[in-house]
Amino acid sequence: MEKAAYDEAIKKMKLKFINLVIIIVNLLLLSQAGIATAQPEQIIDQVTAVIGNKILLKSEIETQYQQIVSQGTTGSEELRCRVTDQLLINKLLLNQAILDSVEVTDNQVENELDRRVGYMVSQIGSEAKLEEYYEKSILEIKDEFKPLIMEQLLMQAMQGTVTKNVSVSPSDVKEFFNSIPEDSLPFINAEIEYSQIVINVPVSNEEKKNVKDKLESYRQRVLKGEEFSTLAILYSQDGSSRNGGELGFVGRGDLVPEFEAAAFKLRKGEVSEIVETKFGFHIIQLIERRGEQINVRHILLKPAFSAPDINKTFAKSDSIHKLIISDSLSFSEAAQRFSNDADSRFNGGNVVNQKLGTTRFEADEVDPTVFFQLEKMNVGETSAPIQSLSAEGNTAFKILFLKSRSKPHKANLTTDYQRIQEATLTEKESKALVAWVKKKKRTTFVQLSDDLKSCVSLEHWFAKD
Repeated sequence: MEKAAYDEAIKKMKLKFINLVIIIVNLLLLSQAGIATAQPEQIIDQVTAVIGNKILLKSEIETQYQQIVSQGTTGSEELRCRVTDQLLINKLLLNQAILDSVEVTDNQVENELDRRVGYMVSQIGSEAKLEEYYEKSILEIKDEFKPLIMEQLLMQAMQGTVTKNVSVSPSDVKEFFNSIPEDSLPFINAEIEYSQIVINVPVSNEEKKNVKDKLESYRQRVLKGEEFSTLAILYSQDGSSRNGGELGFVGRGDLVPEFEAAAFKLRKGEVSEIVETKFGFHIIQLIERRGEQINVRHILLKPAFSAPDINKTFAKSDSIHKLIISDSLSFSEAAQRFSNDADSRFNGGNVVNQKLGTTRFEADEVDPTVFFQLEKMNVGETSAPIQSLSAEGNTAFKILFLKSRSKPHKANLTTDYQRIQEATLTEKESKALVAWVKKKKRTTFVQLSDDLKSCVSLEHWFAKD
């Protein structure tokens, strides 16, 4: 099954009660920005609804409707009605957040603004292009979006308050699963679970010196007047080289510690001394600082690995492999003692799918070199060392253990319990929100225009309950 079909199947299972709140909140900025999407035709605006002290405009409905359609959803009046319903819920959440004095700090707003603007920059290519698109400076763009971001964060905080006590028990999960018709159960692609021991090839002192000498020569060229960005394009081995080494605005905790410590000490335009991290060696230049956010460019050079060092590392990996298959050492113990992979070392070598937070991977989610080896293995088998890359992109040898392999199948409680548990929680949170809306409507001024009465999904807003 293709990825898109799989995702649609999961949505059907999770969203028994369709909830577009999160989708709308996440897309709101991009719909305002208009990046990579067609803008709806200009319409004569009018107030469609009043919820407490908040109004819903016809243009808001049309903007969100067009945005969702642009993402591939088939347009219909029923979809427009559902969008309207969720926007009304948003207004109710926002109105209640203000009444309850829900707090969102300036720091939260700034961080979210930086994240969203950073995303737009990555989509359009550079800050300069974004400023050209809007005909405004980055600061002016952020000022324009600031009220919108504040409202989004208030809505999210209020919804979090509504659903914070929702939890699910095993019986809830079983009941939810049994309520799904057999022909509506999603189809799950083949998945694997595996563990690994990663042995990095060491870098010789001679090679470290060669790399440092090169970086120092680039540093001196910058100090003598050459453009840092030009040298980054020519020499840096990082993906940011195509942007002149520029990383965009990041905050504390977003960078590896050694890099971050050096970067935050710099003054605007200043170039750092050589910095060593797990990725290699860097020189860094500060472009701009805004409070606890910095934008830097850097040049990364990765040391090369000599044939003798590669051979020695293979021999070490092979000896570890022999200890495991002779039962002299368990895979978990060997991972803890010898693995250089920080993410799996103290987890018995178990590899976690960072996108999903589970240990299960589909074929396209695994490094091809690793998957090719796992594909040839039986469950419970340990591989001989294979040459691959570490998480930092450096040469390493990996010893693999195949924990499980599932066949393509319809979702079931035995194999897919965690997925079904998440779906159950989503449904219970939706029900909690529906119950909260019903309660709050009784004590909140609600007035909708008559042309919304034709929407079946909006009947509950007109009902006298």
